[in-house]
Amino acid sequence: MTGWNSKRVKVDRFPGQGKTGLRKPVQKQLQIRARWILLIAFAVWAVFGRFVSFVAAGESPAPDVLFLVVDDMNDWISLLDPGAPIRTPNLERLARRGMLFTRAYCASPACNPSRSATLTGLRPSTTGVYGNKSDWRRAVPDRKTIMQQFMAAGYNVRGAGKIFHHHLNGAFHDGSSFHDFQHMPPQTYPPQKLNGAPDYGSRNTDWGAWPMRAEDSIDFHTASYCGKVLGEPVGEKPLFLACGIYKPHSPFFAPGSFHLPFRDIGLPIRKASDWDDLPAGAASLLGGKKWFWQGMMKVERRKKGSYRDFIRSYAACAAFSDTQIGRVLDALDKSPRRDHTIIVFWSDHGFHLGEKDHIEKFALWEKTNHIPFIVVAPGVARPGSRCDRPVDLTVIYPTLLELCGLTGDTECDGRSVVPLLRNPQAKWDRPALMTYLRGNHAVRSERWRYIRYADGSEELYDHESDPHEWNNVAGDEQFSGVIASHRKWLPKTEAKQVPDLKKPRKPKSEVSQ
Repeated sequence: MTGWNSKRVKVDRFPGQGKTGLRKPVQKQLQIRARWILLIAFAVWAVFGRFVSFVAAGESPAPDVLFLVVDDMNDWISLLDPGAPIRTPNLERLARRGMLFTRAYCASPACNPSRSATLTGLRPSTTGVYGNKSDWRRAVPDRKTIMQQFMAAGYNVRGAGKIFHHHLNGAFHDGSSFHDFQHMPPQTYPPQKLNGAPDYGSRNTDWGAWPMRAEDSIDFHTASYCGKVLGEPVGEKPLFLACGIYKPHSPFFAPGSFHLPFRDIGLPIRKASDWDDLPAGAASLLGGKKWFWQGMMKVERRKKGSYRDFIRSYAACAAFSDTQIGRVLDALDKSPRRDHTIIVFWSDHGFHLGEKDHIEKFALWEKTNHIPFIVVAPGVARPGSRCDRPVDLTVIYPTLLELCGLTGDTECDGRSVVPLLRNPQAKWDRPALMTYLRGNHAVRSERWRYIRYADGSEELYDHESDPHEWNNVAGDEQFSGVIASHRKWLPKTEAKQVPDLKKPRKPKSEVSQ
């Protein structure tokens, strides 16, 4: 014995006691109980081993990350507008777990520049990645993607679906950003176009009920892979899982049951003379995209109701993507990862459905750039909170680094929104910035949208009085101060356009087949 009395003391035992001084039956019961405690402790270690080791070391467990991205989802959804016809119950369910950013915007209204900016933390004006064909990896060969940052930090990084731009059959995908990745299966098509307009656009310019079974869709396979990963036993390494949902990208195909709720869907609100006050820069930037709207009106005249069918099919695709996200969330909720997983959800850009006589993205107006953006950060963001500060998607890269305790990156063009996650009313002294093609930019503050085109022409919209952006007040002298305060946020320098990625050549053995 040690301490206050170190002398050996003779202990008198009662009959039937062991060396411990306890009766033998009691001693045996305690031994059995001790064995059970050891078995339970081992089981806990087997499931939560890496978290126990962090706690033992006096540190917080490394959180898992679920990185959810959808394609072409605009703001005509109940998540952002309770009166919108497209119901998104699973996105609303996700928002109740964290913070919804009500004024979130893409970095560029096109898939490739938006995704490359978000995944590298560098704007198009920094990298020269302005278009859907720009070779983003050639532009930044040494830049770590957000996934590579987590790989370097010891994470198991896995993914599925559309994370990078999918042009040229996935040639823009960066395999070095994942330990394991399930690529998108090929898009399937019906024997003939469902819209009855073979001369309108391409095979992708189609809409309707297809395929018959959800199980035959691209996104069903993506969600299934991600659900399987989330259901696997927790390993020693924390998990970063990227889930890329393809819909509502065209073609607007979804199983028939998803079309039924939108049988009587209304059409987007339009103003007949909307283009009358637009500057030359707008006409120049969008001239090559007029065929989409004009072609739609031609199809509508030939087959009345086609435009509404187009809108209905977009809504069905958005609802279908919400359902697949719900499947992933269900898998997360059934896993032991549920309460220590950071979740980020975003859309690469919005989508015009005829507003301002425009269909598609590739514009700098609100409808093309306003996107859903949710961050779930247990212990940081209050569940069910909302933030109205304007942010763009370059915030994701530095935010995830900070939330997960990784070393910050001083080269990021965006700033971490962790202060806003802690307090949505915190000071935020910068607007959102969007770029489409070199020299064309939009700046969005809480009240205003300012657009400046490569030729120097401008647009200015007051969202307090003009949410549809019908009245361009850039030429009104009384708003010169507003323009000046927004113009200062335009990029001071702009990188040259990088070369386009060329279609990979097939090996001679394949060409000859």
